Amino acid sequence: MKKIVSLFVTGILLSSCGDTPSSSIENLISEGNLEAIRQKKTEISAQQKELNKEIRQLDSVIALLDQNNNFPLVTTVVSKTEKFNHYLDLLGDVKTKQNVLIYPESQGLLQKVYVTKGQQVTKGQLLATIDDGGLSSQLAQLKTQAALAQTTFERQKRLWEQKIGSEIQYLQAKANYEGTNNNVKQLESQLSKSNIRAPFSGIIDDVIKDQGTVVAPGPGSEIFRIINLSEMYIEVEVPENYINTVTKGKEAIVYFPILGDSVVTSIRETGNYINPSNRSFAIEIPVPNKNGMIKPNLNAKVSINDYTNENAILLPQGIISENAMGEQYAYVALSPNADGEARAQKTVIATGKTQGAYIEVLSGIDAGMHVIKEGARSVKDGQIVKILN
Repeated sequence: MKKIVSLFVTGILLSSCGDTPSSSIENLISEGNLEAIRQKKTEISAQQKELNKEIRQLDSVIALLDQNNNFPLVTTVVSKTEKFNHYLDLLGDVKTKQNVLIYPESQGLLQKVYVTKGQQVTKGQLLATIDDGGLSSQLAQLKTQAALAQTTFERQKRLWEQKIGSEIQYLQAKANYEGTNNNVKQLESQLSKSNIRAPFSGIIDDVIKDQGTVVAPGPGSEIFRIINLSEMYIEVEVPENYINTVTKGKEAIVYFPILGDSVVTSIRETGNYINPSNRSFAIEIPVPNKNGMIKPNLNAKVSINDYTNENAILLPQGIISENAMGEQYAYVALSPNADGEARAQKTVIATGKTQGAYIEVLSGIDAGMHVIKEGARSVKDGQIVKILN
C-alpha cells in the first residue's frame, strides 16, 4: 500500500515541478543538458524522501487511533504463587531383610517335614525334625537321675538344718543335684537342635531337602527358604551431590511398572558411606505389601522429594525463550483494558528447577502478571496485542 502511495506522490512531484512540469522535464531532456537533468532528479528525490517520512508518521498515528486495527491475538496465564515440589527420579530394587535359608544345626536323617512350599508359618513353629540318634532316651534317663538327686539334696538339706549328719554329706548332695541339672539343660539344648523351627513369621518359599535325606551343618545343606513379605523395602543408590537434600523422612513415591501400582511413603534410612565406584550412597524406603504382590528383586521407579518451595511461581516451559546471550525471557501483557488490549513487554527472567511441563521462576515475574502463552513466539516487544481469554 505504501509503495502505491509513494508512486502516486512521485507522480505528483513530477507533475508539479515548474509551471508546466511535463514540458519542463521534456525540455530538459530535449536540451540534453546532463548537469541540469541530474540536478532536477536530486530535487525530486529529496522531495520524495520528505513525503515518505511524513507518510510513515501518519501510518503510525492511524495504527494507534484506528479502532478496527487487527492486533495479534494471544492468550495469557495469570502468574500466582503455589507450593512446588521437585522430585528426583531414580531406580531401585525391592528387598526384604527377612529372606533367609534355614540350615540344620545337627547331623542326621531328616526324619519329618511338617510344612509345604507356600505355607504361611509363625515364628517358632516346628518345620522339621532330624533323627536325634538316641539323645531323647539319654535325656529321659538323665532327668530320672536329676529327680533322684533333687530328692536326696532336699532330704540332706533338712537333716543339715536340724544339725543331723555331716556338712560334707550336705555339700556332696548339693553338688550332685546342681551338676545333674546342668547336664539335663545341656542335653536339652543339644536335643533342640534336632528340631527346626521358623526364625520369624513368613512364607515357606522353598522346601529344598526331602524327607529321608541325611543332612549336616554347613554350606549346601539348606533345608528351607523362608520369606516375610510384609516388611519390604526399596534400596536406591543416590548420587552424592544430593546428600544434603535427600534425607531421612523425605517423601518418596514408589511406582512398580510391572504391577501398574504406586505407593506414597518416606525415606527410612540413609547410608553413611559413599561408594567410590559410582559416587553414590544407599537409602532404604519401606513399602507396605498388603496384598502380597510385591516380591523381592522387583524393579521400582522411585521419585524422591528433594526440594520444596511453598511460594513458587510456575510457568509452562513452552512459553519461555532464550536469546543469543543465553538469557531466558517471556512476554508479559501490561495492564490489559476492558477490551483485552495490552502492550507486550519482553521480560528477562531467572529460572530454577523443572517438574514435568512447568518450570520455577525465581525472578522477573511477580504474582498477578499476565504472561503471554499462545502467540508468545510471534509478538514483539512494545507491540499492542489482543488477549482472547
